[in-house]
Amino acid sequence: MKTIIVQKDSPVLRQIAHPVKKDEIQSKRIQNILLKMKRALKKEEDGVAIAAPQIGESLRIFIVSGRIISLMNQKDEELDDQTKDAPDLVFINPIIKKLSKSKKKMEEGCLSVRWLYGQVERSDRATVEAYNELGQKFQKGASGLMAQIFQHEADHLDGVLFIDKALNIEEIPPQKQND
Repeated sequence: MKTIIVQKDSPVLRQIAHPVKKDEIQSKRIQNILLKMKRALKKEEDGVAIAAPQIGESLRIFIVSGRIISLMNQKDEELDDQTKDAPDLVFINPIIKKLSKSKKKMEEGCLSVRWLYGQVERSDRATVEAYNELGQKFQKGASGLMAQIFQHEADHLDGVLFIDKALNIEEIPPQKQND
């Protein structure tokens, strides 16, 4: 069963996603949605995270790829094809608790806005509170790329796409990216 990542014209991407009831987090339905999200994300080489609306589910869930977590945690000289990916990070009902006042313009793209890229101003640091796939509450702070991911994915859950905020948007199809 192939999971399709919906594209920018899909109405689900413009909805405010619904919270997941705490007692439903470990239900078969939610666990299946998490599995679909993980599979869809894993198939996209350039994907760093995915939100439930991107697979057509209007739920307040996003997942950060273990692949990107592994890359961020390693020194360049340690990177090779044998590197084991960290587990994906699941955020259910995430709430951004803190954003730094200092901001940077950062390059962004999106699996639901294929091949468009632009500059988005994001806070340097962000702290998120959420539930994991076991229903346990946790808080995670981050800076740089991970803070950017938190903000991008939280926007998805509020029906906002990066192109709504981006400057200097340009289309860079895959063949141009490899040049």
